[in-house]
Amino acid sequence: MPTGRLRTTGGRTRDHIVARVEERARKGRSADSARQRESPERPCPLPLIRNIGIIAHIDAGKTTVTERILFYTGRVWRMGEVHEGSATMDWMQQEQERGITITSAATSCFWRDHQVNIIDTPGHVDFTVEVERSLRVLDGAIGVFCGVAGVQSQTETVWHQADKYQVPRIAFVNKMDRKGADFDGVVQQMREKLAAPAIPLQIPWGLEDSFHGVIDLVGMRALDFDAQSLGARVIAADIPPEYDDEAKQRRQAILEVLAEKDEGILERYVSGADVPAGMIRRALRAATLRGDAVPVLCGAALRNRGIQPLLDAVVDFLPSPLDVPAITGRRPKTLQEEERHPGDHEPATALVFKIAVDPYVGKLVYIRVYSGIIKSGSHVYNPRTRKRERVGRIVRLHANQREDVPALFSGEIGGLLGIKGVTTGDTLCSEHRPVILETIHFPEPVVSMAIEPMSSSDRESLQKALEAIAEEDPTFRVAVDPETGQLIARGMGELHLEVVKERVEREFRVRARSGRPMVAYRETVEKEAVGEYTFERVIGGKGHFAAVSARVSPRPRGAGNQVELTASAEEIPAEFRAEVRAGVEDVLTTGVLGNYPVVDIRVDVFAGKAHPADSSDTAFRNAATMAVRDALAAADPLLLEPIMDLEIIAPDEFIGEVLSDIVGRRGKVVSVESKADSKIVRAEVPLAEMFGYATGLRSLTRGRASYTMEPLRFEVVPGSLAQRLLG
Repeated sequence: MPTGRLRTTGGRTRDHIVARVEERARKGRSADSARQRESPERPCPLPLIRNIGIIAHIDAGKTTVTERILFYTGRVWRMGEVHEGSATMDWMQQEQERGITITSAATSCFWRDHQVNIIDTPGHVDFTVEVERSLRVLDGAIGVFCGVAGVQSQTETVWHQADKYQVPRIAFVNKMDRKGADFDGVVQQMREKLAAPAIPLQIPWGLEDSFHGVIDLVGMRALDFDAQSLGARVIAADIPPEYDDEAKQRRQAILEVLAEKDEGILERYVSGADVPAGMIRRALRAATLRGDAVPVLCGAALRNRGIQPLLDAVVDFLPSPLDVPAITGRRPKTLQEEERHPGDHEPATALVFKIAVDPYVGKLVYIRVYSGIIKSGSHVYNPRTRKRERVGRIVRLHANQREDVPALFSGEIGGLLGIKGVTTGDTLCSEHRPVILETIHFPEPVVSMAIEPMSSSDRESLQKALEAIAEEDPTFRVAVDPETGQLIARGMGELHLEVVKERVEREFRVRARSGRPMVAYRETVEKEAVGEYTFERVIGGKGHFAAVSARVSPRPRGAGNQVELTASAEEIPAEFRAEVRAGVEDVLTTGVLGNYPVVDIRVDVFAGKAHPADSSDTAFRNAATMAVRDALAAADPLLLEPIMDLEIIAPDEFIGEVLSDIVGRRGKVVSVESKADSKIVRAEVPLAEMFGYATGLRSLTRGRASYTMEPLRFEVVPGSLAQRLLG
C-alpha cells in the first residue's frame, strides 16, 4: 500500500511528501495559522472541511449509505430508497428505473460542525469515468463492501483507482443483516485481494436477522440504533457479557498494530497502562493519512444501523484540505513546477473535473478549488485555451439541485454556470500566476453503435445532442463514418450506449434509432517494415512536392504508440515537421485493415526530401500518411479485440451450465471460488461474444445469477475469425 498522498507531476521524492504529511499529523495546525490562510468571509474553516467520495462495486449499497448520511445530518427530511426510485442522489430517470447510479452526484452536509462534501459514484464498470474523475479531486473516500459478497471485481477496480491517486480511505462493511454476512471474511479479503492494511474498529452485535448494532472497540461500548426514530437515536450501553472477551482481544490487536506506528501508544502498551480512546483516534488518523491504515466499520444501511459511527470516522480519520500535500502544477511557458497550497490568500487554482449539460441552464462546470477564491463576476484564466473566462453564477450542489453562493473558497467543491470554452481536465487559475495541473486520463471506448434520427430533419439536432453528451462524458465519442455517412457512437459498454440513446430522446427530445452494438477493434503489427512515398502533384497551377520514409515496429501490448521524427532538418525542414506528425496520426486513427485505430507500435520517420520551391504542408502530410500506410501494410497487420474480465455469482446447481457457456463463448475460466451456497467464477471472455449475455445468463440460471465485467486487455483475433470480420 503506498504511503501518503501524492498528487504531483514529478520531481519530488515520495519520502519528502510522506515526511510532510507525518509532520502535519504530528504537530497539527494552530488556530492562528489557519486564520492566516482563511478569508473572514468563508463559511467553514479549512480544518473542518472533508471532501470525500463513496466508492464500491455495483449493488454494495453506496447510494443507500449516502441517503442515510443526508438524513442523519439533517440535509434531507426523509430517506429515499434506491429500490423505490426515490433516492436523492439517483436523480436521473434512467437511474431511478434501473436502480443503479449512472452519474456521480455531489452534495454537502454538516456533522459535528464539519462540512462534509460528498460525491456518490457509480459502481457499474460502464461508468468508471465518474469514479476516476471524482477520485482525482477528493481528499478521502469511504469504500463500501457487501457483507455477503465481500471484495468483488469492480471493488478491486475502484480500490486501485484510489491507490493511483493515493486517497486515504475508511471501509464500511454493509448488509450485515443479510444471510451469509461475514465481517471477518470481508476484512480478510481486503487484506488479501486489495493489499489493504485493514484495522477493524468494530465488530457486529448479532449476525444476519439478529444484527441490531455494533461493538465499538475504541470506546469499548455497544451501540444500538432505535428503530422508532429510524435509527436517528443511538443508544450507547455496556458491552454484552458474551462479547466482552472478544472485544478486549480485538482492542488489544488494534493497540499492537498502532504501537508500531505511534510512540505514545507504544509506551503505554509496553508499560501495561490503559490507552485512552482519544489517543487511539489520533494515532489512527495519522496512520490513515499516511496510507498505513484503513479503519473498518460495519452496519446495515437499509435497516438504518451503523451510519452515525461512520460519520464520526469521516471526521476523525479522513483528511481536511490542510492534511494532504500541496497540489503541484507547471507554469505554462517554462514548464517549471510550482506548488499551490490550500489557503484563501493564495493565487486562485481550480480543476474542472466534470461537465454536465443542462437543456435549461446550459453548461454546468464542476470544479475543485485548491487555492485562492473564485468569486461570481470575477475572471479566471484557462492556460489550455490561453483565454480569460468570466465567472457567472456559482452554485453549491445537492444532486440535481443548486444553491447560489457568492464565491467558492479553497478546499471547496462547487459548480460554475455561464462559463464557456472549458473541458474536463482544464485548469482555471489566476492570470498573473498561471499554472497547469495534471489533467485526468480516461480509458478508450470499446463498443460502438450506429445511431440515426427518425427523420432526416432531426439529423443536426441529433448530432448536437450527441456532441453535448460527449462534452460531459470523456469516455463517449461520436464521429461520422466516412464511408457510410452514419453517426457512430462509441462508449464503454452496451449499458453506456443504451443510456446515451435514452438521454438523447428524453433530455434533448430527439427521436433516434440505433443499430446493434459492435466491438471497437484495434489494429497492430507483427513485425518491422519500411514504407516510402513521394508526393508530387500540381494543384491549382502550383507544384507540391515531398518525400517521406517511415519505419514501423511492434511494441509490447498495452505500451501505446510512439512517434519519432529522426530525419534531419535538411531532409524534413522544421516548418513541415508538425504536418508530418499530423499525417502519421491520421493513419494511426484509421489503420489499414478495417478502419480501426492502430495501437502499440513505434513509428520512426527517418528520412525525407524537400524541394526549395514546391514543398508544402499538404505535400508532407500526404507523403507521411502514405509512407506509414505502406509500412503498416508490409508489417503483417493484426486485428485486436478487447478481452473482458468477467465475474459471475451463480448458485451451485447451475455452475456446470455456466462454465460450459463460457467455453462456448471462446472464454477462459480463471478461477472458481465457493461462497456459501454459490460459486464465484472469474473468466476472461472476448467482448464480441458477450452481447446479450444478461439474457443468456438469466435463461441458464432461471434468473438467479448475476455478473459484472470490465475491459482487461486487447488480444489478437484468431485468424479465421479475423478473415470473416474483414470480409
